[in-house]
Amino acid sequence: MGLAEILAHFAVDRVAVSEKMAQAIRFSLFDWATVGLAGRAELVARASRAVVLAEGGAGQAALFGGGRAPARGAALVNGATSHALDYDDTHFLHIGHPSVAVIPAAIAVAEREDVSGAALSDALAVGLELACRMGDWLGRSHYEAGFHQTGTSGAFGATAAAGRLMGLDAEQMAHALGLVATRAAGLKSQFGTMGKPLNAGFAAEVGVASADLARHGVTSNPDAIAGGQGFGPTHAGAARESAWAGLGQDWAFPGVSYKFHACCHGLHAMLEALRSLREAGLKAADVEAVTVVTNPRWLAVCNQPAPTTGLGAKFSYRLTAAMMLAGVDTAALENYSAELAVRPDLVALRDRVMVEADSGLTDTQARVEVTTIQGVRLPAWHDLAALADAATLEERLREKSHTLIGPQAEEALWHDVAALGAASNIDMLAARIGG
Repeated sequence: MGLAEILAHFAVDRVAVSEKMAQAIRFSLFDWATVGLAGRAELVARASRAVVLAEGGAGQAALFGGGRAPARGAALVNGATSHALDYDDTHFLHIGHPSVAVIPAAIAVAEREDVSGAALSDALAVGLELACRMGDWLGRSHYEAGFHQTGTSGAFGATAAAGRLMGLDAEQMAHALGLVATRAAGLKSQFGTMGKPLNAGFAAEVGVASADLARHGVTSNPDAIAGGQGFGPTHAGAARESAWAGLGQDWAFPGVSYKFHACCHGLHAMLEALRSLREAGLKAADVEAVTVVTNPRWLAVCNQPAPTTGLGAKFSYRLTAAMMLAGVDTAALENYSAELAVRPDLVALRDRVMVEADSGLTDTQARVEVTTIQGVRLPAWHDLAALADAATLEERLREKSHTLIGPQAEEALWHDVAALGAASNIDMLAARIGG
């Protein structure tokens, strides 16, 4: 049995979703909708929405920001919009952002096909899991060659979720996955531009299109994923066969990491470590010096030493460390501004921060040491891969949503997601997205 067939059977067969996986799906769906609602006013969101609405067509699915469009167009708009702020979940095995590619495709098809909330949840389970496993199979070599797993492996997950909701059989699903192999795309060269969130939107869109075409009888090469001229070999894939171990029994997606700070994910382990010191009573006025130690990979990404813009602030260990120590809310989008970047008290704190590299740390780890004016050394460290308990995650996700979309919208959204499993359709959730 070839890889496309193996993945097809996983995508269409009955799944036994663990409670941990079900919880991760609920949390990620809530977080995805939060950041999508918060990103409605971004230019890439408004532009993609305008393009899709101008085309017209059947109003099959709701759009973030209002209006309805065919499922394919809705997947594009909602994928780009939910990644516009770069505040969505990340999976370090996947090496990307799984939810912004998979969930928009699934939501659009679920609304069009008028399926139950439980059916949507099962489709999200196979789509999110397949995206993460595919990202692992492609590996670091694929990413380092310049490909963006959010757009590439994410498209395979989007296809699996969409095809399951359409009721594809295993043969049709294998053809759909073969079709997306010739369309999946996404380049890291788009980072820092509106092309990056569109990588997510394109992945969601092509997932719907590939599943629809397969449903209508379009066939594809069964070796289009792993064959000699397949997607993996032609896209610098590592072909990590261990990525498929336990597929269907064990779930990788619950290792997802959520962003609780509106900045580069490379800064989050440091910020969590400093947060623990603040919660223990550390005050900014007591800080004499700060040492931050991180994996060297991040130094080329988010180590701007003295940013003067809001965007630069999102990629600065020194400034975001100062923000955390000074009690500035690093979850609030409005706090990443040119004015704040040059605020005298923050600049003074920033200049007491030194950043060092340690290749012994993983991508998800950081160490900090704060020396107080009394000469006391306060060490702390954090690993984003060390998952918080469910109660803590819920509290922090709801706090983030409260900050981004307001208390009433947060409460309503949480209720809709929590009730989804018993819902006969997804109309309430769709109305929330289009509100």
